[in-house]
Amino acid sequence: MTARYGIIGWPLGHTMSPTLHNWGFGQIGLDAVYKAWPLEPEGVADFIRRVRTEPIMGASVTIPHKRAVMPLLDRLTDRARTVGAVNTLYWDGDQLCGENTDVTGLVAPLRQLGQLPGSALVLGAGGAARAAVIGFRELGVPDIRIANRTPDKARAIASELSVRAVAWEARMDQGAGIVCNTTPLGMSGDLAQATPWDADRFEPGMIAYDIVYNPLRTRFLREAGAAGCRTVSGLEMFLHQGLAQFQLWTGHALDEGGARELLLAILDRPDR
Repeated sequence: MTARYGIIGWPLGHTMSPTLHNWGFGQIGLDAVYKAWPLEPEGVADFIRRVRTEPIMGASVTIPHKRAVMPLLDRLTDRARTVGAVNTLYWDGDQLCGENTDVTGLVAPLRQLGQLPGSALVLGAGGAARAAVIGFRELGVPDIRIANRTPDKARAIASELSVRAVAWEARMDQGAGIVCNTTPLGMSGDLAQATPWDADRFEPGMIAYDIVYNPLRTRFLREAGAAGCRTVSGLEMFLHQGLAQFQLWTGHALDEGGARELLLAILDRPDR
């Protein structure tokens, strides 16, 4: 029987996850299929019942369901509990479990950069910002700060995760060695020309990390690169969180280079 996997979210929009995982199943010769399942918020409990009864062997979870699924599961990993969000459902025996591979996705490309600066500033206060704070902590960055347009949200995360909240208006005065944009500023569409950082406030040697991956080179990254910063695109986070999901589900590690080429080809298509 063909094993079933998929992704839930609302509105789901375009997602590269089916392309990545179905390619992966073909690479290892697994009889499986991964589909996109748009799911309105009121349908989450019914979906989890489907996972248990059909069964569905694994699922990716995206906005706005990452917290809603948590009380419906048998077990959460320590990381998912710390982040306060689940982006991956998987089975461990007869237990339906929740994991968060966003942290894995975020830190993987930074580990490849070698020695990191001693300070990081996270822009935004959503689930990805929480994952970023926890990821920087795992990497041993000693000074982690967070800024958001809505200061109460930044302060709440800072208090819970024991980091420092700074005013949005003062974000460029922090002297941060890593600046990570988790806001939608720069995303294709109405925000494509927006950026959370002034071009003249980048310093050579900084690391500019943008979790937005469409477009691949946001204004934030283009201006950072021109200023002599090292840059990390959101494609890397997406790629590595997906590779971590695939290995959790199948026990197989996919070829990173091949998967990256696959995703780059999608992003380069003129119809996107």
